[in-house]
Amino acid sequence: MSYRLRILFLLLVTLPFIMKAQDEDDRSLVQFSGVVVTADSLNPVPFTHILVKGTNRGTMADYHGFFSFVAEKGDTVRFSAVGFTPDEYILPDTLKNNRYSLIQVMKVDTVTLAETVIFPWPTVKQFKQAFVELDIPDDDMERARKNLALAEMKERMWNAPMDGSMNYKNYIDQKTSKLYYAGQLPPNNLLNPLAWAQFIKAWKEGRFKLDM
Repeated sequence: MSYRLRILFLLLVTLPFIMKAQDEDDRSLVQFSGVVVTADSLNPVPFTHILVKGTNRGTMADYHGFFSFVAEKGDTVRFSAVGFTPDEYILPDTLKNNRYSLIQVMKVDTVTLAETVIFPWPTVKQFKQAFVELDIPDDDMERARKNLALAEMKERMWNAPMDGSMNYKNYIDQKTSKLYYAGQLPPNNLLNPLAWAQFIKAWKEGRFKLDM
């Protein structure tokens, strides 16, 4: 028997087995389709990861939660999405058709992320420099001292003798006030605490005298 006849004989013998095995593989494949929704409101779960457990086969759902890919009968399909509890589904191995549809319901799961602290300084060196040059705000005691110093300065200014420039400034302020309130009533200083303080001080110093 020649070489070509041997090859032809082997092909004729093995071809039925090959076709049978291929036919069995084709019959085990299933077009697995469906949609992924939430358990509470049946809203779609977009971009859900769908993988056949133990393999690299799978797909990802679209924005509307729809998916479709080729799987095998008896495969364990795993569904996972951020914020939902992962779930698994086993394709029945007794399917008569090569198409199978599923509505996968996902339960909401609370995901606790690790704390992340963001600093405005990109390097440790810049942080040290910013820490050294940090302008610490005044506390209550320091602000009280500054307020007392300001009050003392105003007191000295009121008691200081007026020179020519101060008299001129006072005259201009009075004219400006009259022009500002022209055509309307000027403000009443009856409830002005500063005016009352000046009046009481002048009274104690004896600036007001009654002529009998």
